[in-house]
Amino acid sequence: VQLQASGGGLVQAGGYLRLSCAASGFTLDYYAIGWFRQAPGKEREGVSCIGSSDGVLYYADSVKGRFTISRDNAKNTVYLRMNSLKPEDTAVYYCATCQIIQTSDSEFMRAAGYWGKGTLVTVSS
Repeated sequence: VQLQASGGGLVQAGGYLRLSCAASGFTLDYYAIGWFRQAPGKEREGVSCIGSSDGVLYYADSVKGRFTISRDNAKNTVYLRMNSLKPEDTAVYYCATCQIIQTSDSEFMRAAGYWGKGTLVTVSS
C-alpha cells in the first residue's frame, strides 16, 4: 500500500500549483483521502479531505476559497489545486487516508492510517 504525492515546487505568491496523490497497492475508491501539511517549526495540520463516495469535503479555514480537492478514481489519484498561494502556504504537503469528523459545533479532519511521502511547496513573496 503506497501513496505518492507529487507536484510541489517553487512558486511566487499569487501563483498556483496542483498536487497529485497517486495510490498503488490498493484502490482509492473506498477511502477518504486528504492532504496535510507541515511548515518548518510548526505542527502538522489538516488541509483538505475528500470523502470516498459521499461527496463530503473538508477544507481548513486557512485555505477555503483558494484550494480545491478532487479525485479521479479511474486514475486512482486525488488532486489538490492550490490557487492564490501565499508565503504561509509554504510547507511539506502529505497525502494520507483521512476522516472528516463532524460534531454539533465543529468539523475537523484527522489522519486515518496510510501516509505518503511529502512534496515540498515553497511560495516566495
